[in-house]
Amino acid sequence: MEHFTTEEKEVLYRVIRARRDIRHFRSDPVPVDKLTRILEAAHHAPSVGFKQPWNFIVIRSYTIRNQIRELFQEANREEVAKLSQDKRQKLYKRLKLEGILEAPFNLAVTCDRGRDASFQFGQGQMPEMDLYSTCLAVQNLWLAARAEGIGVGWVSILDPEKAEKLLGLPNRVKLIAYLCIGYPVEFREQPMLQEVGWKSRTKLSTLVFKDRWGQPFYMEN
Repeated sequence: MEHFTTEEKEVLYRVIRARRDIRHFRSDPVPVDKLTRILEAAHHAPSVGFKQPWNFIVIRSYTIRNQIRELFQEANREEVAKLSQDKRQKLYKRLKLEGILEAPFNLAVTCDRGRDASFQFGQGQMPEMDLYSTCLAVQNLWLAARAEGIGVGWVSILDPEKAEKLLGLPNRVKLIAYLCIGYPVEFREQPMLQEVGWKSRTKLSTLVFKDRWGQPFYMEN
């Protein structure tokens, strides 16, 4: 059994705590060897039935990225309208929510729902497991990028069907994450939405139950 030193374990937890959703990028290119290491980390994510349902589309084309940004702007206008009676609308409008054109490249992470179609091991009762597995690949990628000093920003304010059509995805393939990747202007001390007062981190003790929903689990030693 492989053992990790106290120092090695602390590095892992430090990377997790230091991960941020990045919106402001420098123009410096990301070396191919670092991109390869980050994608290798994503490819080593766990997947139900060892399906490995992910694919990665590296997007450098300014034309495609600009079209994706137009999709973001269209969707974001709809989000702003939902806050028309909310005092937070002005704050929302001030937030920078994407770095599609500023980042050196974008990355689309997809899930091929038709992979291993003859027998989808472990998905019979929970058919969404391939989607969840792909999310784990995104998390691996994000943590590896942070360890390399590279920032990742997830653009979720998009119409996924329009984005899938733009990227030429087959019908069986779904877009899971549209990511902006590059060296950040900075890694904030706190998540941006916490820093600007949108929301605070929820106390862990309120989220952990014992045996069944709602029964407190007391975490004190």
